[in-house]
Amino acid sequence: MKLWGGIGQMNDEELLLGAKSGNRRNLSKLLSRIENGKFSFDKHSDVWALGVTGPPGVGKSTLIGKLIERWTAAGEKVAVLAVDPSSPVSGGAILGDRLRMTNSDIGESVFVRSLATRNHPGGIIPNISDMINLFSYCGWSRIIIETVGSGQSEIGVIALANRILLVDGPDRGDMIQAEKAGIMEMADIIVVNKSDLPRAKLTADLISESLSLGSVDSIPVFVTSALENKGIDDLVVCLDSLVPNESRKNLRIRQTLLSHWTSLAISNPQFDKIIIDISNGSKSISESIMSLIELIQNEVKP
Repeated sequence: MKLWGGIGQMNDEELLLGAKSGNRRNLSKLLSRIENGKFSFDKHSDVWALGVTGPPGVGKSTLIGKLIERWTAAGEKVAVLAVDPSSPVSGGAILGDRLRMTNSDIGESVFVRSLATRNHPGGIIPNISDMINLFSYCGWSRIIIETVGSGQSEIGVIALANRILLVDGPDRGDMIQAEKAGIMEMADIIVVNKSDLPRAKLTADLISESLSLGSVDSIPVFVTSALENKGIDDLVVCLDSLVPNESRKNLRIRQTLLSHWTSLAISNPQFDKIIIDISNGSKSISESIMSLIELIQNEVKP
């Protein structure tokens, strides 16, 4: 853990002590400082983090609201990091998310934080793992990362969680896209939500059949209706008893490294110049890669 300069009349150490004691204002300030690169927090042991992804409109936020209700009723403290990969400046999606979470973010046992990727490549938000570790250190026992989609740009941020829940609706088409993106290989549990609509059970059966034909280890498939409060209890039991799969852990670490590498490369100020050099023939691909490696090495030096 590194402590940087103070904020206001309190330094970071004082803010951290307050946050650990339950001061939400202090916690919010530290999260903002992490987001702005002014505070870092090393890995905290025994982190419980759930990544929830899936295409827009499948009821992820409503489902998360039901999970929150169950967990807080059982005495858990739940923190939600709602990621909006499409909005570079505002947390636009989170207002709707909070409304769809029914009133689950009311009370001291729930903390909801909106995060925009600011068009950061690969869906990775710098230092989001520090936010997860900070929540865990401050006593939040259930940490949820929610994204607005299930495409390639969401894989990087979801891979930071040690448990992944993939949510779909009663339409096979969206899940096929998830398969193409490789998210199904990293998922621990798959949920077909909106079981009150036609084809939900058929969609779940098709997913199970597809998984049985592939090389992916057995993944439980649930059918739920967040609207009608069906199937939620069984899902909670499965999530609570879930032991993260080591083979999927390696896939996630691989994806996280690749996403960070892509982010470092594309966000480097010299990246566009390197492309021009390749285009006009002044540098080869190999030479450009070596130049980029050197630039990134200089950028990440402690």
